[in-house]
Amino acid sequence: MNTKRIFALFLLATAFVFVSLPAFADRDSVQFGTNIHVGKDASAHDVVCFFCNVDAQGEIKGDVVVFFGDIHIADKADHDVVSFFGKVKADDNAAVGGDMVSLFGAIRLGENVSVGKDMVSLFGSVHAPDSVTVAGDRVTQPLWLFLGPVILLGVIVIVIVREVQGRRRRRFVGYPFPPPPQL
Repeated sequence: MNTKRIFALFLLATAFVFVSLPAFADRDSVQFGTNIHVGKDASAHDVVCFFCNVDAQGEIKGDVVVFFGDIHIADKADHDVVSFFGKVKADDNAAVGGDMVSLFGAIRLGENVSVGKDMVSLFGSVHAPDSVTVAGDRVTQPLWLFLGPVILLGVIVIVIVREVQGRRRRRFVGYPFPPPPQL
C-alpha cells in the first residue's frame, strides 16, 4: 500500500471519529465490584454489574445484567433480567417484562410473579410457586447435565494417563528405576 492511500484512510478514520454521535446514558448504571441499589421511589434504565449485586427496590426501565453476583427484583423490571454465576430473586408480585435468564445460578420467585417472555435456567435450579406466570417457555437444565459429561471425561483422561504410566513402568522391569542412561 502506498503512502497516499494510508494517509487517505487515516483522514477518513479521523473524520468518522469526529462525526460519530455521543452515547447518552443518563439513567444507566454500570459498576465493577460495587453493589447497585435502586431505591423504592427511584428508577434506573439499564443496570450492568460485574462482581457485584443488584438490589432493585424501584423500577428498572431497561435490562439488568449481572456477572458473578446476585439480582434482587422487588418491584418491576421492564426488559430482560440476566445473571451469570449468580442468583435471581423476585419478591411477591414482582414483574419482569422480558426474559429471565440464569446461567450457573438459581432462580427464586415469590408469589404472583410474572415473567413477560421466557424463563431460562441453565445449569442451575428454579424455585417458583404455582402462582408464577411465564408468558413464554420455561427451560431448566440441571447442573448434573453439565457436570456428568465433564466428570466422565475427567475419569477417562485419568484412566488413560495411569495406563500410559503403568506401561512405561512395565517396560523397564528388571532394570533399576529410572533406567540408566544409554551411551
